[in-house]
Amino acid sequence: MKNSMTYRRRSGLLSALLCAGLAWAVPLQASAEDAYPSKNIRFVVPYPPGGPTDLMARLLQTELQTRLGVTVIVDNKSGAGGNTGSAEVAKQAPADGYTILLAASGPMAVNPTLYKSMPFNPQTDLAPVIQISSFPLVLEVNPKVGVKTVKELVNLLKVQKTSLSFASAGNGTPQHLAGELFNTQLDTNLAHIPYRGAGPALNDVLGGQVGVMFDIIASSLPHIQGGKLTPLAVTSTKRSAALPNVPTMAEAGFPGMEMTAWHGIAVRSGTPQQIVDKLNSTLNTIFQQPDFQKKWEAIGSPVVGGTAAQFADLIKKENVRLGKLVKDSGATVD
Repeated sequence: MKNSMTYRRRSGLLSALLCAGLAWAVPLQASAEDAYPSKNIRFVVPYPPGGPTDLMARLLQTELQTRLGVTVIVDNKSGAGGNTGSAEVAKQAPADGYTILLAASGPMAVNPTLYKSMPFNPQTDLAPVIQISSFPLVLEVNPKVGVKTVKELVNLLKVQKTSLSFASAGNGTPQHLAGELFNTQLDTNLAHIPYRGAGPALNDVLGGQVGVMFDIIASSLPHIQGGKLTPLAVTSTKRSAALPNVPTMAEAGFPGMEMTAWHGIAVRSGTPQQIVDKLNSTLNTIFQQPDFQKKWEAIGSPVVGGTAAQFADLIKKENVRLGKLVKDSGATVD
């Protein structure tokens, strides 16, 4: 009887301690999330320094440090079309919000089809936080091509049967996919010439070795302003503030030709929702500041923002749309 009573007392004590531990665990976890961030944040950019993705990260770095009160360290982890850095966040980083990813349309929506083997699944291994950019492309030609509108270019290709090529920054890039979409939608036969980067591709268009290119507006703007390239249309739904006199593809008579190079912020899947919400709220606040909006628009993208769910929906839809373009083109890098 005595042993039985002792056992019951010990069991009761253990149960009480366990319950107390559980009771403390929830407040402690909530407290850790409420205190976020309390240490440095690593901002992974899956491309080399100096490019547009790096520039976006540097602009956000300053603002995030000011608003979050911690140091934000930009870490460029390039390789495999953005897969290397993206996979590091998706598979190796703790799911605690202290490693954030600049999530680009390439690794998030194009590469799952372009690469035969992916080191991560962008839709299950990463949690979207917010969309931050939507860079429209400009359809441009070397002046020697002799056209000034999209209709004239289409006539040159389909009626006069002129053979023309378009340059891109490489297989699966927005420049490439815009050209494939053009061929699909307009039933044309522009031949694709992939380069190792947008710079070499643009140089050959400027030199006249290649006649046509879809390019990020910011890259081509100085050459357009200098008369070295003729802009025909932009691939966004609205005209670009940088090229207000250039029509959209829809205005030029060819709807359904929307194509942008978009980017966002993501964290590893499993990151507490409270932390995702904190990052989303902070970034939306940054994008609402007029001074920051001017800096952002100066690099070629309108201010985007929005909810994490909206960014997740974009990734899902673009994975299907862009994946089909890649598949239909036959492009691969493996």
